[in-house]
Amino acid sequence: MNKMIRIGFLVIMVFTVLNTAAQTKYKCTDTTKSNKSKSCCIKSVPSRFQHTLSLNQQPPKNNNNNHEGMVWIPSGVFLMGGDNDQARADEFPKHQVKLNGFFMDETEVTNSQFEKFVAATHYITTAEKNVDWNELKKQLPPNTPKPDSELLKAASLTFVPTPEPVNLNDYSQWWQWKHGADWKHPNGPESNIIGKENYPVVQVSWDDATAYCKWAGKRLPTEAEWEYAVRGGLQNTIYSWGNSAIDSGGYQCNFWQGSFPDRNDTLDHFYGSAPVKSFSPNIYGLYDMSGNVWEWCNDLYNNTYYKEFEKTKLAINPPGPKKSYDPDEPLVSKRVMRGGSFLCNESYCSGYRNSSRMKSSNDTGMEHVGFRCVSK
Repeated sequence: MNKMIRIGFLVIMVFTVLNTAAQTKYKCTDTTKSNKSKSCCIKSVPSRFQHTLSLNQQPPKNNNNNHEGMVWIPSGVFLMGGDNDQARADEFPKHQVKLNGFFMDETEVTNSQFEKFVAATHYITTAEKNVDWNELKKQLPPNTPKPDSELLKAASLTFVPTPEPVNLNDYSQWWQWKHGADWKHPNGPESNIIGKENYPVVQVSWDDATAYCKWAGKRLPTEAEWEYAVRGGLQNTIYSWGNSAIDSGGYQCNFWQGSFPDRNDTLDHFYGSAPVKSFSPNIYGLYDMSGNVWEWCNDLYNNTYYKEFEKTKLAINPPGPKKSYDPDEPLVSKRVMRGGSFLCNESYCSGYRNSSRMKSSNDTGMEHVGFRCVSK
């Protein structure tokens, strides 16, 4: 799984350029991953934890809120966490959660929607700003020298396929820190979003997504709300469509087919991100909850957060941990991302599983990261 973050990639570049002895060793493999081999076997769950959702619940009256393009997600109880042996340690223990009902965007926020926000507010995204050295050095070992100013110019991370198969432990082989990459130029200054108004906006940080939500009178979903919504009322299923393989009976979402990261066979007809609503929605009517682009959640990330619920019979509207912690990068505060992306692949990360968790810093912008909003 890709754990790359904007600052994290800069750290690698800084250390490489300066050739310091304090260089951090980043690895693509997930250190929290279970030792169990991958399989599609479902773990048995006691019947007393059956979902109590009523699909007949009616949404509340509008109260002047704008819910156009949103879907009502009724209140209910579900089991949150890993469903099969692909689940990593931070997806356990599985725990019972109760949530109030909420509205959720039926699609990821699109380029067209984000453009209206920028036009109305003149907002400048993280990727369009130079890197703040004072913020960067907080995440580096003490006394790390300041890098050349060229490294700190506005940039973001873009995906570049490798010419041949490579060792998946070194993700710097397919991610490039590219000046001029931003939401209007997702793959760098030579790219654009002309004709892609209905594609999900990407290269947006958590800070950018939060700013958009505030402008729209909405918010980012909690991690619990996101997982509850992706499941669509189904019991303990691996994917948003059920337990069938991702490529069975046609392609269920936008993901990487072929040898990652050198060859995408595009059997689903998309090399990069796809226009929203290109694949069937889940039971709630939500599109692209699996694959396409990772989606920001409001929660801080903590690798042991779920353990807080080991002795809790029922977690009610959990807001996430109070403190972020990732053992891979302990100095970096991170937020949760969910849903997988067009770069996810069964042999590499299977991020499109319902319970799969990703994380990155607030200022991360990448070519496969977007978001959607919720509201009451």
